[in-house]
Amino acid sequence: MLPEDLYFKTLSNEELWQRYCGFLDLSPGQFLDIQRSLLEEHLALVAKSPLGRRILGNDPPRTLEEFRASVPLTVYDDYEPELSERDEGSLAAAPALWCHSSGRGGRFKWVPHSEALMDKTARNCIGLFNLSATSRRGDLTVGPGMRMLTTLPPAPYTSGTIFAYLRRRFTFQPVPPPEAVEGLPFARQVASGFEMALKDGFDVAGAVASILVRMGQQMSGQASRGQGRRLPPGALRPKVMLRLLKGYLKSRAEGRPVYPKDLWSPKGIMAGGVDTRIYLKEIETYWGVTPFDVYAATETMFLGMQSWARRHMSFLPDSVFLEFLPLPGPRSPEATAAEPVLLDQLEPGVLYEVVITQLHGMPLLRYRLGDVIRVAAPADDEAGIHLPQFEVRRKIDEVINLGGLCALDERTLWSAIAATGLPYTDWTAYKEYDNNEAFLRLVVELKESSSPEEVSARVHEQLKSVDTDYEDVERYLGVNPVRVTVLEEGSFARYTEAMVREGADLAHLKPKHINPSEQTLGLLRGVAKLRNG
Repeated sequence: MLPEDLYFKTLSNEELWQRYCGFLDLSPGQFLDIQRSLLEEHLALVAKSPLGRRILGNDPPRTLEEFRASVPLTVYDDYEPELSERDEGSLAAAPALWCHSSGRGGRFKWVPHSEALMDKTARNCIGLFNLSATSRRGDLTVGPGMRMLTTLPPAPYTSGTIFAYLRRRFTFQPVPPPEAVEGLPFARQVASGFEMALKDGFDVAGAVASILVRMGQQMSGQASRGQGRRLPPGALRPKVMLRLLKGYLKSRAEGRPVYPKDLWSPKGIMAGGVDTRIYLKEIETYWGVTPFDVYAATETMFLGMQSWARRHMSFLPDSVFLEFLPLPGPRSPEATAAEPVLLDQLEPGVLYEVVITQLHGMPLLRYRLGDVIRVAAPADDEAGIHLPQFEVRRKIDEVINLGGLCALDERTLWSAIAATGLPYTDWTAYKEYDNNEAFLRLVVELKESSSPEEVSARVHEQLKSVDTDYEDVERYLGVNPVRVTVLEEGSFARYTEAMVREGADLAHLKPKHINPSEQTLGLLRGVAKLRNG
């Protein structure tokens, strides 16, 4: 019996809730007590390592206050070349494993993780499963033996690393099993998962939000075009035929195309990322479940997640030590705070960059994660949660500042584009200048014909609705700053094919949505015909 399975045999329901979801019952003071204790244990350990001494200095701090007063903020380059070379001799303790980032800056960032953190990550996973599957405090419906549909990148990416480790701590059935799809292209792995799920179903799903929406669109579109008889591989199996027949009859009784919710009844769907909130209604329509938001990073594993109320997220107290660097507004770039603040000093409405310190002897100290969060509320009074509530907004460098009046991030732009109602395949955006005036250049591939001028006007109007600062751009500058390039159909697919031919990693097969590189724009222009407005 695996370690976490045993707790389901020996603990009461209340004890299980405290083990896996008890962080939601903490006060800010209790949260910080846990943080302080873990940090001060960690400082005594990490000061003995070469990397630790490099950052902490010759007189290493022993308390939280000394640590924050004497240790500078760091970035990944401060730990090089040891981390890229995975030099375990430079660490205070042997890591359980290494994982890497998606390589946004053109290279992977390799990060070690301790056995203690991975044990907590396994517990957080089980809490995540149960919170995604319930609508009330104290309710645990997911246990050992659950089936999990996953359409997430494999190890050593963060999500794949987490679920590979979980299999050592908790009995669950991944759909598809990693060993069954190893070496297949990612798109084929996703397709295999859905094909296997047609036979035996699944309890929870971990997925990219856009993939869930695409699955619903493809399924309903195929049915509406009269292509519902194109059966997937293995469809002649009796269990699959029965599932398909029940789904068809259910959708026909409701007078609509077949949706995924007609074939499956998942207890919960986990879909972290900035696109989760944007696709929320579509996922609910297609899948019949409100997706559950979670925040994780390569350097930290899980950092926060929603509660059963599914509004905003709460931070976890024992993954890493947390600090928060207040960011300036678009009109006051000089207002950056000199020092990060702690959790009990967070202010609603303010944007913060997350600063983390790894624990249990791992090397990252006061490390600028590059993620920007917004504090939505000091607590969730309705749910009885006393911790600050937050949402993830963007990466620190993924913002377009227009005229010093507004700062547009990926989530804002994506929300505005989606709200136009224009069907699109994908998009990317950046700032360009014309006679010293700044404009937003939106490069978009549409599924239906529309002129650049029409797209510009509709995006401009929606931006005024979703970003109050954006209204001032037109008021003060007297212009619509949105300029549009419409790509011909298939442009993004051809871009992906070109990247595959070049041997690009999975994380680099699609352009960044905000501020793509000149190389990326050159490749897009090379595979597409452009219409500018």
